[in-house]
Amino acid sequence: MFGFKNVLSLAVVLPMARLAVGQAAEWGQCGGIGWTGATTCVSGNVCTKLNDYYSQCQPGSVTSPPPTSTVPATTPPPGTTTPTGSAPPGLSSIPASTLHQITGFGTNPNNVAVYVYKPARVAANPPLIVASHYCGGSAQAYYTGSKFAQLSETYGYVVLYPSSPHSGSCWDVSSNETLTHNGGSDSLGIASAARYAIANWGVDANRVFAVGTSSGAMMTNVLAAAYPDIFKAGIVDSGVPAGCFSLPGQPEDSWNSQCSQGQLVLTGQQWAQRVYDAYPGYTGARPKMQVWHGTADTTLYPQNFYETIKQWTTVFGYPSTPISNVSEPYLPSGYSNATYGPNFQAILAQGVGHTVPLFEQQYLQFLGIA
Repeated sequence: MFGFKNVLSLAVVLPMARLAVGQAAEWGQCGGIGWTGATTCVSGNVCTKLNDYYSQCQPGSVTSPPPTSTVPATTPPPGTTTPTGSAPPGLSSIPASTLHQITGFGTNPNNVAVYVYKPARVAANPPLIVASHYCGGSAQAYYTGSKFAQLSETYGYVVLYPSSPHSGSCWDVSSNETLTHNGGSDSLGIASAARYAIANWGVDANRVFAVGTSSGAMMTNVLAAAYPDIFKAGIVDSGVPAGCFSLPGQPEDSWNSQCSQGQLVLTGQQWAQRVYDAYPGYTGARPKMQVWHGTADTTLYPQNFYETIKQWTTVFGYPSTPISNVSEPYLPSGYSNATYGPNFQAILAQGVGHTVPLFEQQYLQFLGIA
């Protein structure tokens, strides 16, 4: 499931727009690295920085626009990190700058293996990223094949890399257990590791995030649906909606061809109900979400991108059409970023197969780490 496939691009085109110089309209772009359009908003709106690459006019009091560029520090700012020897209790015993397996972190029905990467200098109350690999991958493969660990040395966050216990190393995103809060299976093992990090490592409970590719992207959507009390944001790279692979009565980590081929087409309310059913009675905030998908994906068809949009826009109560849709400077030609509201973005990559390449620096921007 990981890697590109040389297939014809689907004829899926989203319009790209730029705002004229002057005052940006409500929900329009008003700043960001490389932005050359309007940097002030119409009356009654404030230019709100969503990340270094995108600021948006949102209803509120008018203030000065944010800076249009920010250069990330190459070393952690003084006073915001602690050296390894004085890291938060529990975390100080973990070797720095190496992938280290942890055990005994709590309920783990399927014995998911979990590894941690701690940078040489840890941020005070560090953020936590849970990075879930693709089918055929492993914690070690995702560690070496991504920049999450490398970037943690700059920003001081901690990374957890879970490793699937199943043959083929896909994640269980199909069973009732994994799709239910505290229900069991893989998702509970991952959630337990995140809870352990919060309780024992001084991790900021308000900055716990999930990211994943392919099967790991599916798991990220599952974690966002079933454990919104733990995860505050998610990055989904080439996945499917939460609950799309549901196959009650089938073995864990079963493949669902109807979903993978984009044939499971539901209403936004039906998709949202699968999120609500994952944690019945939950009334708290939902994780901020960013979804990426390629138009030439023949493993998890592009229709899953649109079904995921239906799911989360309904959960957030956002309109079904984007309030802005632009080709941002950091994106390659043919990529467009559709923003539906402050908590949901969807990036479509023209002609890209399975999977979309990782944009780790931009993920950190969206998560509010960088």
